[in-house]
Amino acid sequence: MTANAASGGTLATNLVAFVRALRRAGIPVGVEETANLGRALESIDLGQRDQVFYAARALLVRRHEDLALFASLFDRFFRARFDLRAPRPPRPPARPKNRPLALADFMARRAGDDDPSVELDDRAGAWSATETLRRRDFADLEPEELERVQRLIPRLRLRVAERTTRRQRPERRGEAIDLRRTLAKLAKHGAVPARLPRRQRASKPRPLVLIADISGSMEKYARLVLLLFYCLAHSGKSAARRVESFVFGTRLTRITPALELRNVDRAVDEAAARVADWSGGTRIGDSLADFNRRWARRILRRGAVVVLVSDGCDRGAPGDLARAMRFLSHRAHRLVWLNPLLGDARYRPRTRGMSAALPFVDDFLPVHNLISLEQLAEHLETLPARRSARRQTSPMDQWTDTDSASAP
Repeated sequence: MTANAASGGTLATNLVAFVRALRRAGIPVGVEETANLGRALESIDLGQRDQVFYAARALLVRRHEDLALFASLFDRFFRARFDLRAPRPPRPPARPKNRPLALADFMARRAGDDDPSVELDDRAGAWSATETLRRRDFADLEPEELERVQRLIPRLRLRVAERTTRRQRPERRGEAIDLRRTLAKLAKHGAVPARLPRRQRASKPRPLVLIADISGSMEKYARLVLLLFYCLAHSGKSAARRVESFVFGTRLTRITPALELRNVDRAVDEAAARVADWSGGTRIGDSLADFNRRWARRILRRGAVVVLVSDGCDRGAPGDLARAMRFLSHRAHRLVWLNPLLGDARYRPRTRGMSAALPFVDDFLPVHNLISLEQLAEHLETLPARRSARRQTSPMDQWTDTDSASAP
């Protein structure tokens, strides 16, 4: 084989590998575009990075939203050695599998370096998996897929909307003059300062209260819900002292101290070990009544947001659940109910427990796949600032209207 033939073979190998990386990341590249790029590379200087970059981008990228992702993948793919005619360096040896990888360690690693099943999505600035995995219901995942989902959930950007406090902080262009600092400068310099100090009201993240159903009907989702609670307690400005976590089956259990642990695997395992009624019966009304009696007045303060995760299957009396929900809705700034069954288009909240609770729910959302978690993160970050905006229409109204429209 001649030198030119060997160089051409290496060029084709590198080109095919790069196109496969683009396809895995979600950029559609066909055979025709790949062939056109191969012919175009024969007419340019392969030693010039810019020429190769712009030629590949012009021939392989169709959508404007894929430009940033293409640039990132191009830089990563040719970071070690740019020359397309040179063979790619050998991959480093695999790491010894002497212990399972902790999710906290996974969060610190760069996506895509060692795990080919995870692709970096620079357009979203956060994370993504394959489109199929993102849409799969958590209850239908295989063990390998479930492990991948558990590694992806901690990379969600989970932040709760902030509230305006009564305290004020210095601000260069604040809405009010800071009289205290103005008088201090007047006493120091003996004259009115040329620029008057100003201030405005400070803001803080809203307290967050998380309550999850870990009964038998929620067994397939329970561990992922605990992982979601851990992420909410450790994301952004949220601290463990501002996030209170509870689980219930037939009785209420506080798991906040367990989720304060830094290692996510230990935290979730410790939280599960504290629960005595895991995968048992369900008494939502009695558990919420216990929460209202023992904890509500202590932690539902300063505009707290309550997130309740349950499928609504309750063995207790509907009246008890309605009374507990009414008290909870009056104490909380926002009451969000997450139901994994809501991801099914055929689902209707017709169980006694769900029907009794819905009139007091502000937001009724699904929590069955990765896309629903992304929507939840966006919703929590954009909650309305004022309490007057709540419950203008009950979530139950949409089901009533839908059933009425479908009736003959």
